[in-house]
Amino acid sequence: MVALVRGVHGLNGALRVEVLTDHPEARFKRGATLFREGSEEPLRVVDGVPIADGPGWRIRLAQAGDRQAAEAFRGAYLEALVPAGDQAANAESWLWHEIVGLPVHGRDGEDLGTVTDIYRVAENDVYLVRGPRGEFDVPAVRDFVVSIEPHGDGLTVDVEALDLPPVKAPKPYRAPRPRKGDAARARAAVEASTESPPADPPEG
Repeated sequence: MVALVRGVHGLNGALRVEVLTDHPEARFKRGATLFREGSEEPLRVVDGVPIADGPGWRIRLAQAGDRQAAEAFRGAYLEALVPAGDQAANAESWLWHEIVGLPVHGRDGEDLGTVTDIYRVAENDVYLVRGPRGEFDVPAVRDFVVSIEPHGDGLTVDVEALDLPPVKAPKPYRAPRPRKGDAARARAAVEASTESPPADPPEG
């Protein structure tokens, strides 16, 4: 999801939205396409601007030209389409929610983490991944993306092409150094345990 519609502003159908993406400039720019959660009907963004006196953004949709039409979107989640296009790994398109949250792995099955966000650079989408190798970007092009299977194995990428940093090896365990006096107390305890118990007193 990229936004949650919190309210309506003015008479021209502007929607006041809570931002659920790290890149609202790309998602709410003029001409961008959004979808209402659960619907495949495209919604065209007429314009979008951050709210100056508060959190969130104010966007207008071509399908909500007045306040009455905009009211139908109150409380709705909006998501973005992730087009594959000619340059991506699949000749299909996926909705934002189908990509975000996917497990990411290399050709050899190495767990690389999870897709946490999507943003656009020029004409390409970029997947933001967080995992054992840290945070890194995966441009949605064939050079880096091997396959996308939202309902299967998830996102498979070419680790060598991405030139990812190696996994940091865990630091070897080092036992804590004994505190001053610990050795003496330990010796005293050993010596006490090895002393013979006192003999029983003779019976009178």
